[in-house]
Amino acid sequence: MTRRLLRAAPPVALLALFFLYPLGLVVEQSVKPDTGGTSLQPYADVLASGSFREALWTTVWLALAATAGCLVLGFLLALVIAFVPFPGARAVARFVDVFLSFPSFLITLALLFIYGTVGMANGLWTDATGAAEGPFRFLTTPWGVLLAEITYFTPFVMRPLLAAFAQLDTAQLEAAGSLGARAPRIVRRIILPEALPALAAGGSLVLVLCLNEFGIVLFTGAKGVTTLPTLVYSKAILESDYPGACVVAVVNVLISVGLYGLYRVVSRRAGA
Repeated sequence: MTRRLLRAAPPVALLALFFLYPLGLVVEQSVKPDTGGTSLQPYADVLASGSFREALWTTVWLALAATAGCLVLGFLLALVIAFVPFPGARAVARFVDVFLSFPSFLITLALLFIYGTVGMANGLWTDATGAAEGPFRFLTTPWGVLLAEITYFTPFVMRPLLAAFAQLDTAQLEAAGSLGARAPRIVRRIILPEALPALAAGGSLVLVLCLNEFGIVLFTGAKGVTTLPTLVYSKAILESDYPGACVVAVVNVLISVGLYGLYRVVSRRAGA
């Protein structure tokens, strides 16, 4: 017992030093208003503000919409890669793994080159029509943020799905096909039930990542789109309201931890 405690002490100490201690400082700062002392007034001020409620709503609906889009698109793409033979399928599957290492701002930057105000799409339109401006201006709206998040986070759904499909017994698919079952029925009755744990794992991960995404919102330059992470940045850097920034950060952490707990419950019931 003593040896186990001694072995566990170093990683626990590192965890406390590099994660729990900074988090504790944030929580401590959130209850220390600028007037001095210790008070929950910063929480009352932030939670009652319209900017916080708007940022919370924007964060939630963007995260839910992006997660739904990633689940649908990721499931369809994973189906094609896993079950539709085509040249380069293995290379595409490997590229999915590589894509996971890309920073989010890189994908946003690529979308800016294509759909930005002076991007390729608008350039082709002005060259073809002689118009002064192109019609593609959605990238600086919430829909542009949504597109960027779906583009970036879809591989996070595809990765567990491809792993689940690799374990699927192909004999069941062949037997169903020999009995005359069409592809949609095979997907609905055989593939989808086996994919549910992977969908739950990938979807919950994407939801948490979208709730905490900062780079995509910042690099799209979306006007009027304020999420909880960007609100933390705004209060801390632009307004120098450090207690307010810490309050928003604490709320963001609590939401993320709550969603992770929900994911654990769902994954256990799904047998993941």
